[in-house]
Amino acid sequence: MPTVAQSLASAQQQLSDSDAPRLEAELLLCHLLGKNRAWLRAWPERALTADEQAAFETLVARRASGEPVAYLTGSRAFWSLELKVTPATLIPRPDTETLVEWALERLPPAAALSIADLGTGSGAIALALARERPQCRITATDASAAALAVAQDNAASNQIANVAFRAGRWFAPLAGERYHLIVSNPPYIPAADPHLGRGDLRFEPRSALAAGPDGLDDIRLLVAGAPHHLTANGWLLLEHGYDQAAAVRTLLLQHGYHEVQTRHDATGHERISGGRAP
Repeated sequence: MPTVAQSLASAQQQLSDSDAPRLEAELLLCHLLGKNRAWLRAWPERALTADEQAAFETLVARRASGEPVAYLTGSRAFWSLELKVTPATLIPRPDTETLVEWALERLPPAAALSIADLGTGSGAIALALARERPQCRITATDASAAALAVAQDNAASNQIANVAFRAGRWFAPLAGERYHLIVSNPPYIPAADPHLGRGDLRFEPRSALAAGPDGLDDIRLLVAGAPHHLTANGWLLLEHGYDQAAAVRTLLLQHGYHEVQTRHDATGHERISGGRAP
């Protein structure tokens, strides 16, 4: 039977169209064997069993056909967390860590403030904030019951107890309540964008990706509705597309927000915009 090194080399060739074929092959084999990447490097001569090789070939073939690695392994690292992901949730991405970083700047370390994460999906943002600010109370909402179940599992597996999960679309679960900070990574891709039919996006929930002809339908709702649920001087922070920052800033200014600004992600794109409540 082939060794670890031989199996990885073959998988890398099969995944040559990927942006990171070697990394993806290693992640899939680590998942299958229950090992980490350091183990693969330490034991390259270890032979796979027939069952292991067959299972690995199946995973590699599924990835080569386009299925996201995160869905094949069932997990994705985000911030300091290891999160369960399923086809019911978006796959957490590094871009969104920029939103977490900015939110933490607005939350003094010892403060006991209230935060809402709208459209929480896997719970990535809410749980990252809860881990870093254990005195804060986070309410995480989602219209998808399946997504909320994943988020609740992630809270339990990461032993995070200061997040409450509620079902409902956007502000519906927050009736009569106000928060010091509202964050969201809403759908923001235009419905006709060809990228929705390519790569990993083909497998992710369309309802969590697309938002009307210009991609801003849900962001408009969030900008308009947040003042009714923010405390005085509370902040709204929104993730958006790389080319939507100017439009989102205009929406915030039109609704009377103060200190409107945009942050860049690690690749230099304008990715997060926000402002202080009017």
